Amino acid sequence: QVQLVESGGGLVQAGDSLSLSCVASGGTFSNRAMGWFRRSPGKDREIVSGISNDGVTTYYVDSVKERFTISRDNAKNTVYLQMNTLKPEDTAVYYCATSPWGRVFTSPNRYDSWGQGTRVTVSS
Repeated sequence: QVQLVESGGGLVQAGDSLSLSCVASGGTFSNRAMGWFRRSPGKDREIVSGISNDGVTTYYVDSVKERFTISRDNAKNTVYLQMNTLKPEDTAVYYCATSPWGRVFTSPNRYDSWGQGTRVTVSS
């Protein structure tokens, strides 16, 4: 079982930036795709971004394209999400997740371990 610990959330103003980190332990990190999901009040959990095990392939939901950047450091067992030009609609709890496959999937059902979540609040 892989354990994931997110950090980096907080309260910011619209237009600001935040960087989230997720450190994994257990399992072979470099074999696993990683994803960032979020859940906003009254909304279903949605994938925000994903990255393949080798970091070559990335995915972004349309609403964050050109604003968010996902990256990973396999030597540090860490995945990052750089969030720029934040908007109030980005307010959510952000979860890091890992998939036993190397490719990126958008369905949360493909991910077998989840972090506890970190809250991001963007004020207008």
